[in-house]
Amino acid sequence: MRFRLALLAVAPLALAACPPAPPARETASVPPPRANPADARPLDTTPWQSAGPSPAMCARVDVGLTLPDGFCAVVVADSLGPVRHLDVSASGDVYASLSGRRDGPAGVIALRDADGDGRAEVRQKFENRGGSGLQIHDGWLYFAMNDGVVRWRLTPGQLVPQGQPELLVSGLPVGGHASKALAFDGRGGMFVSIGSVSNACQEQDRQSRSTGRDPCPELATRAGIWRFDANRANQAPAAGERWATGIRNGYALDFHPAAGVPFTVSHGRDNLSSNWGFTEQQNADVPAEEMFRLDRGTDGGWPYCYFDPAARRKVLAPEYGGNGTQVGRCTGKAAPAYAFPAHWAPNDLLFYTGTQFPTQYWGGAFVAFHGSWNRAPLPQQGFNVTFLPMTAAGAPSGPHFVFAQAPVPAPGQQGGARHRPTGLAQGPDGSLYVSDDAGGRIWRIMYVGDR
Repeated sequence: MRFRLALLAVAPLALAACPPAPPARETASVPPPRANPADARPLDTTPWQSAGPSPAMCARVDVGLTLPDGFCAVVVADSLGPVRHLDVSASGDVYASLSGRRDGPAGVIALRDADGDGRAEVRQKFENRGGSGLQIHDGWLYFAMNDGVVRWRLTPGQLVPQGQPELLVSGLPVGGHASKALAFDGRGGMFVSIGSVSNACQEQDRQSRSTGRDPCPELATRAGIWRFDANRANQAPAAGERWATGIRNGYALDFHPAAGVPFTVSHGRDNLSSNWGFTEQQNADVPAEEMFRLDRGTDGGWPYCYFDPAARRKVLAPEYGGNGTQVGRCTGKAAPAYAFPAHWAPNDLLFYTGTQFPTQYWGGAFVAFHGSWNRAPLPQQGFNVTFLPMTAAGAPSGPHFVFAQAPVPAPGQQGGARHRPTGLAQGPDGSLYVSDDAGGRIWRIMYVGDR
């Protein structure tokens, strides 16, 4: 579940610059867990409680992350397959989605650290359909497949839910940016991100000089955030309210309780150089990955507009007559609450409500980026978890920095990342859990003080 504390009233949002990351060091962990195939043995239902952070959990071996001083990480599980989003129960059980991409396993897997050493000795897969969005809410485990949303009732002490899941939403659009994310408002609302099918709504997707369809027909059913009833079965797409539009792929999604609205960090558009003759440097730096505060009716401007971080404004896309500087019809489109570097690929957002981490992290936003491909031939970037300080009311209050850094692929190795941070969850003790859809790894990051 997304553990949260009560926050304060709303404050104005602001844009911020992007400085270099602070000094960090490599951390360590216990060795990867022993092989334990899914469905290997029966599971007991004995209630248990996960252990709190301890330096003893962090052995002096490389875990594939670099963290700030005072933090350490353990490998909860490894080689799981394409892990996407995840969540942690009040007792410390971990649930993670498997997308099934690139011929990897699909479904939902449950993990338990039964002996408190930081590793999940018990693993059981109980759903075989692929998907991404996953969250515990009000005693239910919600899972977003590409075409719908289901849920299971969780029983305290029992790792795997029993019986068939309840179908909440079916018939969601697939293809293109098909992965869905989930967030809940605590008032019976379930927000679902539905990404675009195309890059920029061109007549011929990602083809040189192909103009944009105007109006873009995708906006009726995609490229936005929809709000459904979190407790009503068998909803069709038409039952949902289009809460926000013009959001190309708002896959990093979380609800901010004090602001009373969801936030998203969206994947920006690609192909400015290959399709429209922009320089390689322009293509690498533009557009920003935009964080949006999603008040009802927000219009982020896609596909007609994108955000230029150097000019600090929305400009008209070349598919609709723009030349990189024109604003035109982008006047009045929602400005980002914050602009992250281009092509980092934001895959999850988490507002930290714990108290285990130092006070500078309280109430701030962690964003998992699983790394670029569209900066080529320039060096790739991303492959990290960043932290953005925020006010109690939900406004960015300082520049972001890289909190957890995975290795960046060598030049020319666009698909060669060993680890790609993808999902985020907060444990009941305030630890930060991070999934990895390249190495199939789940980390638990803890603050243990300077050592």
